[in-house]
Amino acid sequence: MSLATTPQPTPPHAAVSHLTPERWARATRLLVRKALAEFTHERLLTPAPLDEAEQGDVRGDTQKDASHGNGARRYAVRSDDGTTEYRFTARRFALDHWQVEADSISRHHDGAELPLDALAFITELRTSLGLGDDILPVYLEEISSTLASTAYKLAAPHTTAAELAAAGFQDIESGMTEGHPCFIANNGRLGFDIAEYRAYAPETGAPVRLIWLAARRDRTTFTACADLTYDKLVLSELSGATLRRFSAALTEQGLDMDDYHLVPVHPWQWWNKLSVTFAAEVAQRHLVPLGHGDDEHLAQQSIRTFFNATQPNKHYVKTALSVLNMGFLRGLSASYMEATPAINDWLADLVAGDETLRATGLGVLRERAAVGYHPAPYETAAPKGSPYLKMLAALWRESPIPFLHDGEKPATMASLLHTDRDGNSLAAALIHSSGLEPTEWLRSYLTAYLTPLLHCFYAYDLVFMPHGENVILVLDDQGVPRRALFKDLAEEIAVMSEDAELPTEVERIRADVPEDMKILSLFTDVFDCFFRFLAPVLDTAGILDEDTFWTTVADVAKEYQKSTPHLAERHARYDLFADEFALSCLNRLQLRNNQQMVDLQDPAGALQLTGTLKNPLAAHR
Repeated sequence: MSLATTPQPTPPHAAVSHLTPERWARATRLLVRKALAEFTHERLLTPAPLDEAEQGDVRGDTQKDASHGNGARRYAVRSDDGTTEYRFTARRFALDHWQVEADSISRHHDGAELPLDALAFITELRTSLGLGDDILPVYLEEISSTLASTAYKLAAPHTTAAELAAAGFQDIESGMTEGHPCFIANNGRLGFDIAEYRAYAPETGAPVRLIWLAARRDRTTFTACADLTYDKLVLSELSGATLRRFSAALTEQGLDMDDYHLVPVHPWQWWNKLSVTFAAEVAQRHLVPLGHGDDEHLAQQSIRTFFNATQPNKHYVKTALSVLNMGFLRGLSASYMEATPAINDWLADLVAGDETLRATGLGVLRERAAVGYHPAPYETAAPKGSPYLKMLAALWRESPIPFLHDGEKPATMASLLHTDRDGNSLAAALIHSSGLEPTEWLRSYLTAYLTPLLHCFYAYDLVFMPHGENVILVLDDQGVPRRALFKDLAEEIAVMSEDAELPTEVERIRADVPEDMKILSLFTDVFDCFFRFLAPVLDTAGILDEDTFWTTVADVAKEYQKSTPHLAERHARYDLFADEFALSCLNRLQLRNNQQMVDLQDPAGALQLTGTLKNPLAAHR
C-alpha cells in the first residue's frame, strides 16, 4: 500500500509568484473599497460628505441618495485618532447600500497622501470596528489571506463576464472572484500553507483525489435516506477494483472490511489533523488509511465540498476540514449529522407534495448519507461543540447533473453578482444572451428563486440560508433561469413554529424565534444579503434601473400573495411590504468572534441588530 504525500511546494519564489507589488496594490484597493462600503452599511463607520454643496443626511432617513448625475458624491472617513483620512466617491442605493468607486479611494495623513494599506486600515479603525486584542491579530491574518487569494485571481488569465456566462458549471464555480458579498475577510482559510492553497482552493481549479479511511463500525454512525443503504452507496461511489484494493489493504493487516465503514477524507485533514490528533485511533487500527480514491474532485466555493469531475453524476462529497474560514472552523459534527438524511427526506417529501413549489420547479439536492467517527477520548474530554468533535465526518449530497434536461446547464447563483476586471457583469451578459427584456428575465429568476422561499416561509414557517453559494440556478440554452436547486440543507434550514408536526428525528431543525424576528430570514438573507447587491449591479451595467428592479420584486411577491389567498392572514402578520426592518449585521458577528460567529443551536440569539433599513417594497404596498 502506498500513500501519496501532501502537496509538494514549487520553489519558494514560484509558490508566491502571484504576490507582486502591482497585484497586491490592486487587491488592497478592492478590499478597502468593500470594507468602506460594508462597514458603513453596518453603521460601524460614518462617512461625512466632503463638499458643502453636497451636505445631506448620510445616516438617517436618506438611505437612497441619487440627486444628480449618477448620484456619486465625495465622502471621507477618519481614523479612530482623527489623524488619517480616507476619501472616496460613492453612490448610494436602496437598503443603505454604498457602491464605492475603488479607483477614487485615497489615504491622507498630515497633508500627505499615503498608499493604501488594508492591514493599516483595519488597525487605524480597530476601535470603530470593535476589534478586541484577542481578535485583531487573527482578523489581520484573515485579511492577509483574503488579499493573497485576490492576488492569485488577478494573476490568472482574464476571463470576461460574457465568456464566463457561456462557460460550464465548474468553470463558473472556479471563476468567482469575490466570495461572500457581505463579509470582508471571506477567504481566510487559516491552516492552509501556500502549497496547500494552490492544491485545494476552489479558484485554482486543481483536481483533488480524496483519501479514504476505514473506520470501525462500533465507533462510527452511518445514516442514509430511505432509498439508500450503506452497501448501495459504496458500490455507487467506488469501483469494484478500488473496493478490492481497499479490502486487500485491510486483509494484509488481519482486518475484515465488514467491521469498518469507509469514510472519504480531505487530504489536508489527514496530513494535518487525523494522522496526528487521532494517532491513537490509527495505532489501534480503529482508523486505517486505505489510500486515494480513483475519481478527481474539484473544491467548491465552500472549500470542504467536492464535485466529482471524473463522474459528474456521482454525489458531491462534503468533508470535515479544520481550517478557520469566515467565522468558523469548518469541521463536521458526527453527532449533528446523524439526523441529516432524515431531515433531507422530510424536506424532499414536503417539496414534492406541494403544488406551488412544484410549479416553480424547485428542487432540493438531498444530503443522502452521512458518516461520522466518535473518538472516545475526545468525546469524554471535550465540551459540546468543540472542534475536536468535528474532525472526522462526511456526507454525500446529490449532484445537480442528473436533474438537468436537454439544453439546460447549472450555475451557482453567486455568479449573478460577479463582475470581471473591466467591471462587466455576468448577469448582464446572461440577460443580453437571453434576448428577453430585462424585466422579463428578472421575473423568470424571481419566480424560480424568490417564490419558493416566500411559499416555504408563509405556508410552513420554513426558512433556508439561500445565499449565492447555496443555490444553483438551472439556466436554459439562452441563459434564462428556469428553476432553482437548493443545497446545504440540514445544517441551515429551520422551522420557526412550535406547532408544526415534525418527525422525531427531524425535531432538531425546530427553532425558537421571536415572532417579530421571523420575517428577518427573508429581509436579511434575501433582500439585504443578495438583492441589495444585484440591483446596483444591473443598474450600473445600464441593464435595469434600481426602481424597476424593486418594482419587479414587488410584482412577483404580489402575484404569489394573490395565488395563495388561504394564507392571507399570514401575509398580513408577516408583512413583506412593511416600512422598515431591522438591520442584521454579519461583519459585526465576525469582528466579535471569528472562531464561531453563531451558535447553530440558537441562531436568533446570535444576531447583531443595529437600527433599521427602509424596505424598498414599502412604496409598492
